[in-house]
Amino acid sequence: MATISDVAAKAGVSTATVSRALNGKSTVDPQLVARVRTAVDELGYQPNGLARNLRRQETAVLALIISDVENPFFTAIARGVEDVAQTAGYSVVLCNSDEKPDKERRYLDVALQERVAGVVLCPAGTATGVELLRQRGTPVVAVDRPLPGEPGDQVLVNTRLAAREATTHLLDAGYRRVGCVTGPSGIRTADERLAGYRDALGAAGMAPTSAPFRHAEYHRADGARAAAVELLDLAEPPDALLIANSAMAIGVLEALAGRGLRPGRDIGVVAFDDPPWATLIDPPLSVVAQPTYQIGSAAAELLLARIGDPDRPPVTRTLAAQLIPRGSSRGGRHREVTGGSRSPGSR
Repeated sequence: MATISDVAAKAGVSTATVSRALNGKSTVDPQLVARVRTAVDELGYQPNGLARNLRRQETAVLALIISDVENPFFTAIARGVEDVAQTAGYSVVLCNSDEKPDKERRYLDVALQERVAGVVLCPAGTATGVELLRQRGTPVVAVDRPLPGEPGDQVLVNTRLAAREATTHLLDAGYRRVGCVTGPSGIRTADERLAGYRDALGAAGMAPTSAPFRHAEYHRADGARAAAVELLDLAEPPDALLIANSAMAIGVLEALAGRGLRPGRDIGVVAFDDPPWATLIDPPLSVVAQPTYQIGSAAAELLLARIGDPDRPPVTRTLAAQLIPRGSSRGGRHREVTGGSRSPGSR
């Protein structure tokens, strides 16, 4: 079995550097960290994280509390967290809050009782249990949404800018009544996507306050389906839709199919996230792809760095999303020129 000395020799560094690199110390040069991780992988080294953390009266376990384990967005984040944690000798316990603050609080209480080494959290609400963890000295890193109150370590995506770019893409494609189906009011990402959508309309000289939009639950397709039906039933229904995530997109696509409306021909569609099925439907779905794996790996790196250096200043990493236009959003100008497709409100 490989030892820390073997890793140090293979990486050409001291055992102290290996220890600091595996504990996420921010003082270690990134190139040295990469060499250490390569040596760890090649030798199959398993750090004795349990013994290390027992000395701190902690377990070598990280808690990952996410909103919806069935959502591919969070699944990819979980993989990123786990890959980094495993390399450093930590195990990861996955908890699903279902966007329910009371369930989230119970998991935070469990993390406190079990003395986990740290928590990666996608906040569902006020996350009141976080303060108890902080008082005990348990590090917490927020992903996707910032924690309320004092700033801490967090990994976010510039979702407002991404929503603006997606809406602008629909307008540039020739669509003129762009609607939005976003998440629950009060959830940061849902509010920011709605704000970015309105930003684009305002920049195009349209009245953002009169823009057609609806809120729905993030992880339920039926709520998004009902929201889309409401928009399609308006006197002037939208000819394109921006959708806040892939789970909601399923419900919206079901609503469109029920009306005989084809994305990219009768109505433009862009959705946040890039699930595996997005390229398998006809036409393929235009998406705003978020760097999900990188969100998770960056969060784990920040958490390990905080474990290694509890007194360092809070760090915010803001990542960019990428608009990927596909067939579902390329029919706007064609519709205006030919006039051959039905109104989105037609039955």
